[in-house]
Amino acid sequence: MAQETTSTFAQSLNDLMASVGKIGQMQVDLLSSVLNSAVSAIEPMSKTASELIGNVANTATQAVQNVASTITPKK
Repeated sequence: MAQETTSTFAQSLNDLMASVGKIGQMQVDLLSSVLNSAVSAIEPMSKTASELIGNVANTATQAVQNVASTITPKK
């Protein structure tokens, strides 16, 4: 009888530890999924932002060149 109680307790403890491990793994999986989703959302926005900054810089450079060529006297 005592061995049966010990066996039942050990099985219950093993089941509890397995459940705790599964919960921990689920939290890690959830965090990983959230991070992957955030990276997937940020990546296209950062690419678009960098292209926009490049276009603005090119436009500003062209504007400065046009102003400079207008001001510079022609011979």
